Amino acid sequence: QVQLVESGGGLVQPGGSLRLSCAASGFTFSSYIMSWYRQAPGKERELVARIANIDSSTNYADSVKGRFTISRDNAKSTVYLQMNDLKPEDTAVYYCNAVRYVWSKTDYWGQGTQVTVSS
Repeated sequence: QVQLVESGGGLVQPGGSLRLSCAASGFTFSSYIMSWYRQAPGKERELVARIANIDSSTNYADSVKGRFTISRDNAKSTVYLQMNDLKPEDTAVYYCNAVRYVWSKTDYWGQGTQVTVSS
């Protein structure tokens, strides 16, 4: 049974930090590109950060560059998102995603974790 379980969300003041974790099970984690997406109320889901499976190269949305860092631990089947200097506009539900392209696309989603940045 495939599972992606996010944790680490919560309420934080502007300028604060949070570290999200996504624990994966039920599939070969090291074969999948891992990403964090977010969706704010009334907005479409957007890609926040992505980390490759082969070389751990990373990509970030312009809005989070220099503030967020994505990393992965294949031994623990876990992907992380370190979020620093948080802003109110970072408020959203954050989702973990795993994707692989072999003959066809296979992807999995977590249930999401709420991040609220407010004073």
